[in-house]
Amino acid sequence: MQLGLSEALPALVARRFTAARDAGHLIFSKTHLSIINAAGISYQLRYCPALAKKPSNLKPDNAPKLQKPDPFENPSPDLLIAQFPPENPAYNLILNKFPVIPNHFLLVTKDWQAQTDLLEKADLEATYECLKAWNTKDDSDASLFAFFNSGDDSGASQPHRHLQFLPVEDMRQPGSENWHPLIDLLATELASPSPSSPPKFKHLSGLPFAHFALPLPPNPSADTLHSIYITLYKAAAAATRAGSSGQDNESVSTQGPASISYNLAMTRSTMLICPRRQETALVPVDHVAARDVVDPGLLSLNGTILAATLMVKAQGEWDSLRENPEHLTQVLATVGYPRTDSRGPSL
Repeated sequence: MQLGLSEALPALVARRFTAARDAGHLIFSKTHLSIINAAGISYQLRYCPALAKKPSNLKPDNAPKLQKPDPFENPSPDLLIAQFPPENPAYNLILNKFPVIPNHFLLVTKDWQAQTDLLEKADLEATYECLKAWNTKDDSDASLFAFFNSGDDSGASQPHRHLQFLPVEDMRQPGSENWHPLIDLLATELASPSPSSPPKFKHLSGLPFAHFALPLPPNPSADTLHSIYITLYKAAAAATRAGSSGQDNESVSTQGPASISYNLAMTRSTMLICPRRQETALVPVDHVAARDVVDPGLLSLNGTILAATLMVKAQGEWDSLRENPEHLTQVLATVGYPRTDSRGPSL
């Protein structure tokens, strides 16, 4: 699968992002950034005050619920970056309309596909093509973080299938030069699996939830990407029922609706998955100071946790996590499943 773009992907995304932002077609919210260390891992903690404002036009509980329109069915030309493959487009590249990090964009299926269904070979191939296209001759060190939220407890916001991309260079700000996406911490020690032996998943000892990672070979085929994805998915599914059913991994369906909620992350070198049991978790905050905040202390987490990045909406939440990093460890343990897999060594 070829993207068939007329210019380098980073330049195209940056040009379209700047034009859309300056014309008001997307709403960019600035964040305050702090780096905190929890159990030996450095996390980006972003504070976005724009998220804390309570809506003033709340509808009564008995008001009829209207079906939300699909923003991906006919994407705005002002947010559309490209369509591909050129000969028969199956995917749109679209700017995130409400970004907090510059140049945040999405890979979206043109036709309706459910976000809760398992990814297909073409989805993974298209994702890898975007990751590969981000590295140009002018900036061979540029990197892109891809993530996918699937299921009610994953932090997914739209039911139409989409994967998301964040340029790592845009995630960094002054003071966070030594921060690295969590998935990259795994990648530095991943060894190529042997075809004759079971996969050995690596894990980070300081990460308090079940997670599974495998390396990607250079220029993997769609079949290879899908095989690695299914291997990881089966491990994640097994982690959600550890100690309960004992169901064999081989009986897990590998197509159609997923049986679990999970986050997937991907770079050119690594694929990582974590099963999710909750979308949200609470941190202790001063409720008097947070009286004008929606759901004070309630954090919603998505696949950016696999980049060691999370966002809060209130000063009290930001202060709580910065002053007590152990609260972050508790939050992560709450939204994920306990670690039970020990086939791979800790990093």
